[in-house]
Amino acid sequence: MNDPELLPILRYPDPRLHTVARPITAVDDRVRAIIPRMLATMYAAHGIGLAATQVDIHERLIVIDVSEERDQPMVLINPEIEWASPETRKGEEGCLSVPGIYDGVERSVAVRVRALDGEGHSRVIEAEGMLAVCIQHEMDHLMGKVFVEYLSPLKRNRIKTKLLKAERAAHA
Repeated sequence: MNDPELLPILRYPDPRLHTVARPITAVDDRVRAIIPRMLATMYAAHGIGLAATQVDIHERLIVIDVSEERDQPMVLINPEIEWASPETRKGEEGCLSVPGIYDGVERSVAVRVRALDGEGHSRVIEAEGMLAVCIQHEMDHLMGKVFVEYLSPLKRNRIKTKLLKAERAAHA
């Protein structure tokens, strides 16, 4: 079997990262074909989560794998947070669309999410810790929000300048 073709990951400050994703109306062959490509892209980039928005597919689809062995992929289609703990914690986050940048973001420590899986079956996920943070981070992408938008305008501008400079250097 051939390895799935990797998808290009959009880099901040690409304006397409601010597109709000549309709900997926049917978990059909087209959607099922995107899932292995997103997982392969996430694993190749050493990420723990990837939203379709990040690969220029503006639909409500997320893949996640926070396991040590990288062998427990989760697929969330049209995820909705049903409950988020009032208790929050500031944790260091990074993002495949913002390479090399890590900063603290305040998130709920636990969430309950309803979503469809890769077969279109409805499921409820109770998540805490790293998985809860990852789900919230990836769901932000579906709303057109990148984690650096939680940071101060000064930090955000520094990050934007640094990434644009690195992009120019890569193409020089």
